[in-house]
Amino acid sequence: MSNRNYSLATSTWDDAEYQAIQRVIESDMFTMGAHVQEFEKQFAAYTGSRYCVMVNSGSSANLLMIAALRFRKDNALLAGDEIIVPAVSWSTTYHPLQQYGLKLKFVDVDRDTLNYDLGALADAVTEKTRAIMVVNLLGNSNDFAAIGNIVGERNIIVVEDNCESLGATYGGRQTGTFGLLGSYSAFFSHHISTMEGGMVVTDDEELYHIMLSVRAHGWTRNLPKHNLLTGTKSDDAFVESFKFVLPGYNLRPLEMSGAIGIEQVRKLPDIVSERRRNAQLFKELMREYPQFRTQEEIGESSWFGFSLIVEAGMPFKRADVVRVFNSHKIDVRPIVAGNFAKNEVLRWFDYEIHGGLKNADDLDENGLFIGNHHYELTEQFETLRAALNELTKSANT
Repeated sequence: MSNRNYSLATSTWDDAEYQAIQRVIESDMFTMGAHVQEFEKQFAAYTGSRYCVMVNSGSSANLLMIAALRFRKDNALLAGDEIIVPAVSWSTTYHPLQQYGLKLKFVDVDRDTLNYDLGALADAVTEKTRAIMVVNLLGNSNDFAAIGNIVGERNIIVVEDNCESLGATYGGRQTGTFGLLGSYSAFFSHHISTMEGGMVVTDDEELYHIMLSVRAHGWTRNLPKHNLLTGTKSDDAFVESFKFVLPGYNLRPLEMSGAIGIEQVRKLPDIVSERRRNAQLFKELMREYPQFRTQEEIGESSWFGFSLIVEAGMPFKRADVVRVFNSHKIDVRPIVAGNFAKNEVLRWFDYEIHGGLKNADDLDENGLFIGNHHYELTEQFETLRAALNELTKSANT
């Protein structure tokens, strides 16, 4: 048995991030300020977007996106409107939709890509569909050409939860930028980490201005003088200091998070490149173990982690895999939240399930994922091989 630990996540920081923190400490300015603004500028440039708004988490980023769509002047999402969602994602993909009174329609995922089952999605879209939430799972892009064909000329809003897939591309374009808005996360276990943090990108100036207000109390203070939310602001700073125009929150990030983010964005191309190199080694290794199904790549994944789903008819169960992996010090987790539609929290939701969710159920019952990192995983993959050999050998005896 190997003594090497194959962890789920590790820090991408070095001295640059700690120096960034120290600069903020020395400035004695800890709330959202110039560092956050500079990070937003750099992140928008990385994704190829016009605007970026940083918040305190990826969950808050999803909340901010839906709030912005509720408060836009035209084609706003209103309570009771139907939004299609995949059955597999994280809880705070769904919770903002419930909190703004939307009706969720759960659609199955594809057994191989773990993103939308495109046939089921096409069948689920009706004249009642107002929006589609696209979730790029575990670093893997959706097939946006196919989704575009499904939407066609219909007035359907597309938004993206890209919290797990920073750096993934489809047709050379960054995921998170195919929808009207896209969310990202900078939590510790994600591609970059700002301690806690999230971002929303958009090319829509009105939505950008709405998010600037909703992020900070619903006030006008952070809006440009000329904006698409209130028109022209007063030149009297006192008058504008406590002027509230939207039902907002306090989702502001700390200045430290912005300063760290600046350093992390500089490393992001190399982080994604290393994760992709590891993925090639992982796929080669897993060809030796047909007892498992792994995620099929669409476009160029940024490989948040590596999923393994126990195929039907195997002489072992997922619980056996978890037990053996734990004995080899390999951290494991369910694949995101599994089939979210099984959770008790749905008693608070207005929702329906379109057709069956057999692939989501399979993933929920038989799937798990292990970590990927920004450095070479040769030793960790030796540990993985040893665990898989033990598992398959014991299953065949």
